[in-house]
Amino acid sequence: MTDATCDEFLGSRVKVFQPKQGFRAGTDSVLLAAALDSSLSGDALELGSGAGGTLLPAAARLSAAHLTGLEVDPAMMELSRRGIEANGFQNRVEVVEGSAASVPPDWQNRFDLVFSNPPFFESGAIQSPGPGKDGAYLESVPLRGWINAMLFALRPNGTLVMVHRAADLARILAVLERQSGEIAVLPVHSYPGTDAKRVLVRARKALRSGPMRLLPARCLYVEKGGPRTEWALGMQQDGRGIDWD
Repeated sequence: MTDATCDEFLGSRVKVFQPKQGFRAGTDSVLLAAALDSSLSGDALELGSGAGGTLLPAAARLSAAHLTGLEVDPAMMELSRRGIEANGFQNRVEVVEGSAASVPPDWQNRFDLVFSNPPFFESGAIQSPGPGKDGAYLESVPLRGWINAMLFALRPNGTLVMVHRAADLARILAVLERQSGEIAVLPVHSYPGTDAKRVLVRARKALRSGPMRLLPARCLYVEKGGPRTEWALGMQQDGRGIDWD
């Protein structure tokens, strides 16, 4: 059994078991869970669900949805299943072994919502980030292939949501603009006066592309070294969702 800690998310509403060593969910997971429509009552998929750092908070927010996590690492699946049981989500959350390179064929056009935090860097672009972290940071499937896997599983008119490095926005849009519409991008800055480090991207499959919407940027901190913004605290502690309108 993986040596793990039990961490509380959404102001102690959700318990997540995470490895003591290796990748541990943080701000990106909170952002992604907050970016999902809490009124969804259909089927949702997280591609690359890890130990449940996004999947479980998402389940708490999307209380009427059935959620599936697709994860390649058996140790992370074990932790995720512990979290599912600890939070009482057994009837509507499951984890299936697999990856972006091996999405089950019968999942084509199945899900109403597909969300993901894909690995940030192309293989070889950076040194290994350390034991247990390669899968979270280094692409085993190119970003284009990862997004195409998300679109494969998404039903027509369904919603795709992802969080990624702002520096890769052009790569993301190059894929989405060919296969989806109603694309919206929310830049996220660490604090005012800095470049955006992250983008949240939302799109709907198989709609006419139309103009992309660039939403007003948001900041996580009031200033360098300062407290979190009310916007960030609302997501982290109260489980507030992101307003895409």
